[in-house]
Amino acid sequence: MDVTQVKKEDDKKEKTEEEVVHLRREIGLLPAVCFIIGTVVGSGIFIAPKGVLINSGSVGLSLLVWALCGVLSLFGALCYAELGTSFTKSGGHYTYLLETLGPLPAFLRLWAEFFFIRPSVASYVSLAFGRYVVEPFYAPCDAPTVLIKLVSILGLTFVVAVNCWRKTENFQNGFEVESITLDRLPLAFYNGLYAYGGWFYLNFVTEEVINPNRNIPLAIICSMVMTFANRALQGMASVIPFLVALSCLGALNGGFFGAPRMLFVGAREGHWPPIFSMIHIRRHTPLPAVLLLYPMVVVVMLMTGEIYQLINFASFSRWFFIALATLGMLIHRYRFPLHPRPFKVPLVIAVTFTVVCFFIVGLSLYSDPWNTGISCALTLTGVPVYYLTVYRYRLPHSWRCFFDYLSKQLQILLEVSQQEVRTY
Repeated sequence: MDVTQVKKEDDKKEKTEEEVVHLRREIGLLPAVCFIIGTVVGSGIFIAPKGVLINSGSVGLSLLVWALCGVLSLFGALCYAELGTSFTKSGGHYTYLLETLGPLPAFLRLWAEFFFIRPSVASYVSLAFGRYVVEPFYAPCDAPTVLIKLVSILGLTFVVAVNCWRKTENFQNGFEVESITLDRLPLAFYNGLYAYGGWFYLNFVTEEVINPNRNIPLAIICSMVMTFANRALQGMASVIPFLVALSCLGALNGGFFGAPRMLFVGAREGHWPPIFSMIHIRRHTPLPAVLLLYPMVVVVMLMTGEIYQLINFASFSRWFFIALATLGMLIHRYRFPLHPRPFKVPLVIAVTFTVVCFFIVGLSLYSDPWNTGISCALTLTGVPVYYLTVYRYRLPHSWRCFFDYLSKQLQILLEVSQQEVRTY
């Protein structure tokens, strides 16, 4: 009788361990490489060339911009390989800023990401998807804007559902001086860097990567080499609109898979409402964080249809915080020389990347003061929010009670719970 009871208790323990609520480490090397390639390729190669050419002013200079953007992105990816192996938490930019420069820069990154960076990024990828699906049916006429936005929203809805459910003559006078517009060159770099962007998404899901010290650097290096070849041979890229649309959908999916993990980690650290640090009890996905993004992306998409303005708008804060993260990496190296770093990028690469990023970001304030100025101002609105809700938490008592009640009701409705196992 005693033996039977012990067996029953053991079976119960095993079942409990299998059903414990936490994010699983299920991403191996090959899925990690595919994840980065899917987010890097995306829609950028089909959208960015026009922006690069317009803002550089000549074919020759635009080709130079493409090459420099490729090198700069490779340098940034190597820096993030070091950050990803030095700090084993998920969260990407947010985590690295928190660990190296403190809570205020980390909170501002979180604030900017979910109030305008991520909605803008997801909006222009969704709009690109909608255009490539709709426009072939109306060529050579212009496709209806309303229909493009409707198809874009349908694609976005599909991606959100998936992530909630669980889970890639022109060369003559090429450098003609009269046409070069150096004052708009930072905007050309923003478009070029957007095309290469996506190499940092794997760092958002570090806690779900198998053997991250080995697989994160390998995945980043392998995927960047492959995508650089794709950019250099873009004439061989498929021009079939529906394949382009699928590529956009893959990039959108990668963003919705990675970015909510930043909000998830931020809530876990006390920088966001606790409901966003919860995951679905059966699907094991950060459901509240994914659902928060959906209405914000739809609103941004309906408010504007100009992709290049969205790129400039989102890129200022995005690249400012990336530069801050690599600056924090250099400071952390100096302050904690004995901290374990399984992968260490050469100092000259880290310094070059950081300086160039700050230079591009600073010059873009002159090139496009309206979009970059608004981006900067919106980022700074997070400062008083941080001091009121995080640093001192001075919300009125009635507000606290309301938010606690709302959080409990959402937890029941969404069937979410805190992680029961520490995954970092």
